Amino acid sequence: MAMKLSLLALASSTLPLVQSETVLGVYIFHRHGDRTPKSHPPANLTSLGAEEVFLSGSYYRSRYVASDGSSPVRGLSHDVAVASQIALTAPDDAVLHNSAQVFAQGLYPPVGRLSAQELANGTSVEAPLGGYQYVPVKAVSASSASGASSTRADAENNEWLQGGSGCGNAMVSSNNYFASAEYQKTYGDSKGFYQTLLPVIGGTFGADQANFKNGYTIFDLINVARIHNKTIPSSDLLTPETVAEVQNLANIHEWNLAFNETEPIRAIAGSVLAGQILQQLQSVVDGKSKSPLGVQFGAYASFSSFFGLAQLQKVSSDFTAIVDYASSMAFELVTNSTTSPASKDDVSVRFLFSNGTAGAAGNVPVTYPLFGRTQALTPWSVFVDEMNKFAIGDTKSWCTACGNSTGQCAPYASGSSNDGDATTSSKSGKDSNGISTAVAGVIGALVTLVVVLGIEGLVYALAGLRLVRKSTLTGKVEASGASKA
Repeated sequence: MAMKLSLLALASSTLPLVQSETVLGVYIFHRHGDRTPKSHPPANLTSLGAEEVFLSGSYYRSRYVASDGSSPVRGLSHDVAVASQIALTAPDDAVLHNSAQVFAQGLYPPVGRLSAQELANGTSVEAPLGGYQYVPVKAVSASSASGASSTRADAENNEWLQGGSGCGNAMVSSNNYFASAEYQKTYGDSKGFYQTLLPVIGGTFGADQANFKNGYTIFDLINVARIHNKTIPSSDLLTPETVAEVQNLANIHEWNLAFNETEPIRAIAGSVLAGQILQQLQSVVDGKSKSPLGVQFGAYASFSSFFGLAQLQKVSSDFTAIVDYASSMAFELVTNSTTSPASKDDVSVRFLFSNGTAGAAGNVPVTYPLFGRTQALTPWSVFVDEMNKFAIGDTKSWCTACGNSTGQCAPYASGSSNDGDATTSSKSGKDSNGISTAVAGVIGALVTLVVVLGIEGLVYALAGLRLVRKSTLTGKVEASGASKA
């Protein structure tokens, strides 16, 4: 689990919400909780991880769902979950999908007698486990970038949904980082530092692999051990200063793979996530959505990509760090208007971020300004305009941005007879392949898991990294290809 970050809060975030404010809808993007290392598959959500996401779900219940919530979402059922009101999605992955299920139990806990049903013979039946509520989580199959058919009937089979590893331009952009002067300097400056860690990491990394190229996996190895291992070889070397430097170098490594201001295609995961946020909130504003609450689980790199695109690193450099397990960001659609439906001119968006478990040990989501603005609230029209500068919300836009022309992208390739028929934009509620707002949530979930994993796979292939099971640091070291989650 990544180290806790201390982000700078806006002064305005400490002010109470305007009493007349109404929350029309919310979109939450969430990282999974603590997990077992992926080098010993199958990876599983740990008891610690389940507790983290459950506490987070409980916090968001106290904010948006409960009848006495601090910012209740208009029209949302308070105690008994109504499936149509919640768009909860997660990749078809044990850790992420299970995290979403546990989060849902914090959001809508067992209801006891409220679940009882009177039968025709006069007997009353209460749901098991104290009225446990089965909140549906839409599972998205993480198919390959080739567009292979999914085993899930409700999973989309478009290439842009299935893998950023197939986004050619994004892969080239991330690879450019390794050829940059910035990377070469950091590599050289940190080489001696990593060599001093060999007594700690030598069971997994050889002397030729103890370098900045493997900055994230070295950090992850040490971090997992510090959470779960009672003993660590040469632990005296892991002073607070050393641990902080390992974290800092990992932050630099991952931020530069997730975002580059001059090459926005590198942040493809954040662009697709932005498209889903925009589509979900747009449907609420237009009064077309029955799901005012959207929740999506995904990987940490999508946070970084979105942070960069939304210029949050200009608010605080802490936004360039790896977010902790169970971190979440929320987009609140709010209005002070008393009319229904509210005019779009009276609607604004509030962005909040919690690094780590929301509600744990006083960790409350904090409001931050988006797009380089200074105001806590962003008018809806401004939010739409700014998001559309980088949001990707349909297949054609993804194919064009990625420079892909085969597979699912063939109809949009230059010169294709079908090219003229595919006229969509990120603002569309439905693209030419029939991707509607109702299923929009699945797209970002996949990209968060798969898009960046493809890039990470390239990174480790370049690094020549091989993790072995004989580690004396921890018996369960994460596999390099799955670290983005």
